[in-house]
Amino acid sequence: MTTMILHSPALALAPNGDGLWRKGLAASLAVALHGAVAVALMLGWSTERPGVDAPRVMHTQLVVLPAPAPAPVPTPEPVAAALSEPVVIPVPTRPTVDPQVQAQKLEKAALARKRVEEKKLEQQQQRMATEQRNRELEQLRLSQERAASEKARAAVPAPTPAFDSRQYQPLSKAAPDYPERALDKNIEGDCSVEYTVNTQGHVENPKVLEGCHPLFIRPSLAAANTFRYQPRIVDGKAVAVPAVRNTFHYRIK
Repeated sequence: MTTMILHSPALALAPNGDGLWRKGLAASLAVALHGAVAVALMLGWSTERPGVDAPRVMHTQLVVLPAPAPAPVPTPEPVAAALSEPVVIPVPTRPTVDPQVQAQKLEKAALARKRVEEKKLEQQQQRMATEQRNRELEQLRLSQERAASEKARAAVPAPTPAFDSRQYQPLSKAAPDYPERALDKNIEGDCSVEYTVNTQGHVENPKVLEGCHPLFIRPSLAAANTFRYQPRIVDGKAVAVPAVRNTFHYRIK
């Protein structure tokens, strides 16, 4: 820049009087420009283009710290046994019991226990008496039922099986004589007789069953002994028939 000012053609063609003035002015301008450039350089001015700042990157790292050690358990300091006076524990004293009062209590307890035992014994006796009475009533009922059953069975002649009725049948059955004493006293009744029909059709071992009036026993047995039957035949042979029953009905007309 200084060179351009000093060798400018316009300044070279100027007259001599003004040439000196112009040279001095150019020199002063050059000095001023140099000073301005020096000041700019000192203030940090640069002709280069400013560079682009690189992006900042933050790096992180996971750090695992070890678990803290457990704090030590403080050990209790031994406590010095304090010297003190011995403690006296009072022992409770049993109250004195009057022997007479104690004897009365024992006597009352014995009486109460005796009453309880007597009550239990009484209840047991009552229970046994009730059971005995129930047994007697049950036996009486059974005996009455048995007597009624036997009486009904004696009044109704036992049915003869169908296959037996074809093989042995009564041929003659005479009615018994009515006892005169029973007629005089107007006594009526039934009498059942049980016997065996032998192989000839005759009656053997006749006997009177229960429920027969004493006045009808003899005529019933006499009439049964006169019965005749057709013998029972099994496989072509005559056999005896046991437990044959017949009931005589004594009625006054």
